[in-house]
Amino acid sequence: MAEREHDKIEVAKKKMPIDNDDNVEPTKSIDDLPKLQYAIEDVPPWYICIVLGLQHFLTLATTVISAPLIISAPLCIQVGQETDELAKAEIIGTIFVVAGINTFLQTLFGCRLPIVQGGSAAFLPPLFAIASTFGDCPTVLPMGSNLTEFYIMNPNSTEPVVINGSEEHREAWRARMRAVQGTLMVASVLEILVGFSGIMGLLLKFIGPIVITVTISLIGLSLANLAANIAANQWGIAFLTFALILIFSQYMAKIKIPSYSNGKCSKSLGYPIFQLFPVILAILVAYIVSVILTYTDVFPDDKDHIYYKARTDSRISVLTNAKWFRFPYPGQWGRPTVTVAGVFGMLAGVLASMIESIGDYYVAARLSGAPPPTTAAINRGIGMEGIGCILAGAWGTGNGTTSYSENIGALGITQVGSRRVIQTGAVIMLVLGVINKFCAVFVTIPDPIVGGIYIVMFGMVTAVGLSNLQFVDLNSSRNLFILGVSLMLGLSVPDWTNKNKEMINTGEPIIDEIFRVLLSTSMFIGGGVAFFLDNTIPGTKKERGLLAWVHQTGGLSAEETRKKFSCYDMPFGNDAIYNASWTRYIPICPNFLSVTDTEDSSEIGEKSKQAEGYTNDGHEQSAL
Repeated sequence: MAEREHDKIEVAKKKMPIDNDDNVEPTKSIDDLPKLQYAIEDVPPWYICIVLGLQHFLTLATTVISAPLIISAPLCIQVGQETDELAKAEIIGTIFVVAGINTFLQTLFGCRLPIVQGGSAAFLPPLFAIASTFGDCPTVLPMGSNLTEFYIMNPNSTEPVVINGSEEHREAWRARMRAVQGTLMVASVLEILVGFSGIMGLLLKFIGPIVITVTISLIGLSLANLAANIAANQWGIAFLTFALILIFSQYMAKIKIPSYSNGKCSKSLGYPIFQLFPVILAILVAYIVSVILTYTDVFPDDKDHIYYKARTDSRISVLTNAKWFRFPYPGQWGRPTVTVAGVFGMLAGVLASMIESIGDYYVAARLSGAPPPTTAAINRGIGMEGIGCILAGAWGTGNGTTSYSENIGALGITQVGSRRVIQTGAVIMLVLGVINKFCAVFVTIPDPIVGGIYIVMFGMVTAVGLSNLQFVDLNSSRNLFILGVSLMLGLSVPDWTNKNKEMINTGEPIIDEIFRVLLSTSMFIGGGVAFFLDNTIPGTKKERGLLAWVHQTGGLSAEETRKKFSCYDMPFGNDAIYNASWTRYIPICPNFLSVTDTEDSSEIGEKSKQAEGYTNDGHEQSAL
């Protein structure tokens, strides 16, 4: 009899409508996370941590390789066919060391998500503008040239002439680097204030899945040309690299290498090596193929030929010229200098990188099996990135620092979101960054291999951004309008700006540069448009997808909230933080979340929990 009454109650629950102004229905939840090999707080065996950390290092390295390539021309490291390859190796080592320091600080005291800290394309436009204020680069002669003979052959030459790699040549690019360093350090103070003061947390109340989708997707889409241009140096090798990553990470993902235990072979306990290390394996295979094609002269040895950069010996001289060990240090290029115009231009890069990082936090949380980041975690993350930018400026990496979207893409490919793996990778960056010979090896990796990796990584970043649309109503014309217009403007406005920079002329060079930098940043344009439209065009919370975020905190007790979001706690002293009442008013403390919940969010969260099958005492109901 009791069982029959219980069945009637359960049937009634299933038929019972939910009283909610936003008409909550069972929908996709942010908790529906992808299946992972290792989640955020999992600690893989030490040898797995080392190999996976090395893969993240190599993923960072593939992008770090391009950094000197991009900045070498405006900084005068490369002039015409002459390039100071040793300077590139030194900059790569500096980037590795600073990335290791910032990554460790971010995972330990910042947002605590498994995110690698590295350079950002948002800082490149102001870098170009600052370097252009120095005028044209000097004429660079090949190593071993004689300046006296040059002036005899060119008696009317009035341009400065230097020999490649000479102290005069190095001073030419160091002066430009020092100007970038100083402006970056000053501009980074804004990011520190916005993060640690809690201003960024206040803005999060207006940032939903649509804004996150547009911002993250435009990161990958805006870099499509970069991937294509680098891959175009030899499409065959680039496609081979792409195909290898595809085969290893998708078609062979379930294949495990048998392990031996007690003298017996066990397939069930084997390691999914192809799923865990697709990038490393692809680089190794593609590099071996490139070596074979280089020494069989399939790739021409003519420096002017487009396929020359596919040769593995095109930059081999840097290995002999580089020292075994070199320890980067603050001020290694000289005392940083500051210009007002440069600071305003760099502020635009800082602002764009903050918008980019917010989206990266949500994506990294999803791919690592963590709940959406708390307000305090995001505040700490942005503030810590500001500190990272100051460190990058002090050391002189030629770029700022932000969350590295490429490594977030690697999380999706490998399905490994362990924080310990990223911290291991940070240590590897620090150690290998001081081995100058090792950094020089990365200079020799052919550009087409880097291009093939970019195709996969940028594609993954775009796709992960689009995955946030599962939480919004795509049958709504409102959402489709916001999504389409934001993406279109985010791609078209920067493209027009880059082709028509002279059209922006207010009469004030500083203001002109600010507009040029802002309007040429896809994430800033697209994310800004999406932010404005999503918060001004009428729409319900369910329609906008906000319930998927709000129910994470609303309706939970303090104990439940702390347990759910424990992955964002500080590495030590959490009991003291939670027991002190005043810490709830500090924007960077883990328990700051408990006072930011409004009555509205709590009510929505409780109704959303009921819709998903929870009673008021926190126990799971039968499925609705």
